[in-house]
Amino acid sequence: MLQNPQDRTNVVRAPIEALGGKVHSMYLSFGEYDAVLLLEMPTNVAAAAIALAFASGGACKTIKTTPLMTTAEGLEAFKQAARSGYQPTLASAKAAS
Repeated sequence: MLQNPQDRTNVVRAPIEALGGKVHSMYLSFGEYDAVLLLEMPTNVAAAAIALAFASGGACKTIKTTPLMTTAEGLEAFKQAARSGYQPTLASAKAAS
């Protein structure tokens, strides 16, 4: 990038869209990661596929994928957890409180 600075947004947009995804925004950043993409993929498998594709190119040292849920999805997860029938051990229940 120092030799040839360029906006890579459209370069990453094409493969993301080829897997059914959508780029919401892309940022360059300071800190642990040099770039942050907010994108929407149709499945976790598609999200893993694009992360693998980007990582395999060698230009990225580290890639971190953080799946997000809507508030409604999170609430549904809590409801399903409550119905799951899981019974924590006494020690883990005390540690959680």
